[in-house]
Formats: sequence, structure tokens, C-alpha cells
Amino acid sequence: MTTRKATALWNGSLKEGNGTMKYGTFEGPYTFSSRFEEGKGTNPEELVGAAHAGCFSMFLSALIGKKDITAKTVETTAVVELGKDDKGPKITSITLNCEANVPGISEADFQQLVQDAKEGCPISRLLTGTEIKVNATLKS
Repeated sequence: MTTRKATALWNGSLKEGNGTMKYGTFEGPYTFSSRFEEGKGTNPEELVGAAHAGCFSMFLSALIGKKDITAKTVETTAVVELGKDDKGPKITSITLNCEANVPGISEADFQQLVQDAKEGCPISRLLTGTEIKVNATLKS
């Protein structure tokens, strides 16, 4: 298998500081405001959401392929909820909203594969203990 890396640099205090996160060809700024308010920039939760959406879409496509069917498109948006527990900020839930164009698959088979992808994709498995919901729509 492969090994990947990402880096983050933070400068200064929590509220007044700033940083950058880098992975692959992406580099984005982040601040207290972009993470806990509505400021410009990205945040770790968005990156977790992007990773989860990408992983789920690819995993679902692979499962569909095992049925000798090719998905035209699988588009997933992750909604990551950041809440708090007694230890501080915590990702409390992720909702994956998926629309897939898969000619030749039944709704029942598609929904079963969606559940299999939710349980089997590596990012879902990493997030054990986090509530993960999936809303999946089959377009044809």
C-alpha cells in the first residue's frame, strides 16, 4: 500500500495566529476564525470532509464495479459537524450526501452498496465512534 503525508504550520497564539495546511498540490490558510467562526480560509474539519467524500465516492464506485457495472458519476458532499464534549471541540457527526448516476443498477442493490461503502471505506473506518449518516440518491 501507500504512505501519504500532509503538513501544517501554525504561527502565534490560538485566536490571533494563523497557519497553512499542505497536502499534495493543495495549500490553504487557516485561522481561528476560519475554523470556529465564518472567516476566510479552510480548516481541518473541511479537509476531513473532503477526504471522507473522496474516499466514499471511490469506494462506492469500486463496489459498483464488482457488479460488472460502471458508474457514470458518484458525487458526494460531506457535512462535518463540529461540537464539543468534556475534553473540548470534537467532530460529532458527518453526513455524506451522495448522488450517483449508475445505469443498470436497481435501487435496492445501489442502497446496499451505499451501506457497504459507508462501513468499508478507509476514512469511515478511521472515524469509528463518530456518527456517520448517508443520504444517497440514484440518478439514471
